[in-house]
Amino acid sequence: MKTELFSWPVRVYYEDTDSGGVVYYANYLKFMERARTEWLRVHGFEQTDLARDHGVIFVVRDVHISYLKPAVFNDLLDVMVSVHAAGRSWIEFSQTVVRGPGHTEILSRAQVKIVCVNHLSFKPVEIPEIIRSKMELSS
Repeated sequence: MKTELFSWPVRVYYEDTDSGGVVYYANYLKFMERARTEWLRVHGFEQTDLARDHGVIFVVRDVHISYLKPAVFNDLLDVMVSVHAAGRSWIEFSQTVVRGPGHTEILSRAQVKIVCVNHLSFKPVEIPEIIRSKMELSS
């Protein structure tokens, strides 16, 4: 299953870079996390509300990431998000970090699998139907 592509802009700040002047590798994961959080917001969900109203949170289960080109201080990037696949209790995202007009330079690619868990026990649970339908996920 694939869904519409969502894009979130990210500016590279000095604090995002390492001693070599390029974005520190772990910060790409932060950029991707922010984009997924904004993707949830676009679908009408705040993570705090998911716990309070539905008793669930989403946690990262797996990440497979490739670093292709470096980003540097002051770059304006777009972090792309799309749903690659979904199951009863999980969603797998395809994410790409790009730079340049028309997104011509792919800097990083990742597959990120998140799992819906009970906010107290952290045990996997089914994604509530209201959430699933609003996100247009199919099993």
